[in-house]
Amino acid sequence: MDCVEDLDDGVNVAIIGAGWAGMAAAVVLAQANIRVTVFEAARHLGGRARTVEIEGIELDNGQHILIGAYRETVHLMRIVGADPERLLLRLPLTIEYPGKFRLRAPRLPAPLHLLAALLTAAGLTWSERLAAMRFMTAMRGNAYRIAADMPVSELLALHYQTGALARYLWEPLCVSALNTPPASASAQVFLNLFRDALDGARANSDFLIPRTDLGKLFPEPAAAFVCAYGGAVRLGMPVRTLIKMSDGFVLDDHPEHYTHAILAVGPHQIDALLDEFPVLAPVRERLSAFAYEPIYTCYLQYPPEVSMPHAMTGFDAGTIQWIFDRGRLNGAAGLLAAVISARGGHQNLSQDVVASAIHRELATFLPGLPPPLWSRVIAEKRATFSCRPGIARPENKTAVDHLYLAGDYTASDYPATLEAAVRSGVLAARLVLAS
Repeated sequence: MDCVEDLDDGVNVAIIGAGWAGMAAAVVLAQANIRVTVFEAARHLGGRARTVEIEGIELDNGQHILIGAYRETVHLMRIVGADPERLLLRLPLTIEYPGKFRLRAPRLPAPLHLLAALLTAAGLTWSERLAAMRFMTAMRGNAYRIAADMPVSELLALHYQTGALARYLWEPLCVSALNTPPASASAQVFLNLFRDALDGARANSDFLIPRTDLGKLFPEPAAAFVCAYGGAVRLGMPVRTLIKMSDGFVLDDHPEHYTHAILAVGPHQIDALLDEFPVLAPVRERLSAFAYEPIYTCYLQYPPEVSMPHAMTGFDAGTIQWIFDRGRLNGAAGLLAAVISARGGHQNLSQDVVASAIHRELATFLPGLPPPLWSRVIAEKRATFSCRPGIARPENKTAVDHLYLAGDYTASDYPATLEAAVRSGVLAARLVLAS
């Protein structure tokens, strides 16, 4: 669709960063017939959730999952022509630790699906089931708010969420969603996700697992959408300086001036772009206090006959936290993706040692497992900010007129997720439209 002739000549927006937040902002503005130019230093789209090529196969720099409550992401996927029904495997809330724990939510109306899931979960005692139901009732009664933020582990202890209940249900959900260990993760942010995923429509708690690489899931069709609407996406073009003139923003030595600018780079990359704005010193101060958490993804290619019993399987006795069977997701037979979220001892090991340890753990689960044909560890060392209690996150709107921030680190109910990034980009775009 070519809408170049309908573009609003009075507004010209520069978006710095082509991650999920930047591309979400670009899509919303392009759809409103606003001229948009996206600048990206790398030669690929997606930022910290991107496609990489390994052994001739397009894979992700990290294995991501979404949940049914991530409605903004799914909505924008539809807008840019990325069919979520085809590109995402939708599974009822299922957590499987073979031989130790299994919880599966049946397709019943909410909240009966969660009640049935707890009552039929394998690996819980009856006292643990009752404790879980009391916990959920108490949180719902308080509208999922707590008087003062605290670590998730403290919240669980206060409500007697111990034993298998903590080990196989709440703690894995915390680490997966917040990418922060329960002992230091924000209980309030955890409850925000709890509220949206577990106390809304039944489908909100579904797992949405990508069947394709992250680029095709949103960033690539988003870029095509923006260009079709008269915008531009310029890869391999870093922006090092941002200056505000009387007639708009100037980026480095680019001749064009922009009426608005959206900074959609990571919080650890934004500092230099704020050099010219002393009024934004409080923002820089907040961001300098951020700590970060890694995500390690190890791909292991085995012979085609090797497979896991489920698309997603939990591990709790070693290095691995989750295993994804790519053969069950997108037909890449024998390819397994092992995910290690948040910080830990694995960060002190070489990638070869990490891959060998993961293979040994898999071999205890799959007797007779042959050595992998190849393996590769991708370590995203600053995958997310550490989502700690009371963390001060900057707003999208800044003290500089027509300058906005977008990213999963901005003020939000959510931790650093794809949905948080997309919501932030949408909000930044709406601020531009309202200005």
